[in-house]
Amino acid sequence: MNTKTDVSTEKIAADLKLLVADTEELLRATAGEASEKARSARERIGASLATAKAKLADIEHTVLEKTKHAARATDEYVHENPWQAIGVAAGVGFLLGMLISRR
Repeated sequence: MNTKTDVSTEKIAADLKLLVADTEELLRATAGEASEKARSARERIGASLATAKAKLADIEHTVLEKTKHAARATDEYVHENPWQAIGVAAGVGFLLGMLISRR
């Protein structure tokens, strides 16, 4: 996949983590509510929360696997083409040096 999709996936995962944390806090805050309506809402939210946690775990696993795959591919490329990798690294270093020195 491309970098834009990977960033989007990571953003979704971060947003989902925040939503899960906020939902858990809401459930704790309303734990004292004794009405049937509140109890029913907490049960539905709890079920949705469990589903969201499972999806988040899947997303995290997918991102981790893609990261490992990219690292392996990069490692293989550098081992197969060491001089090209050195050239690219030197070029990037040169460009970064030029940009930093302009400030």
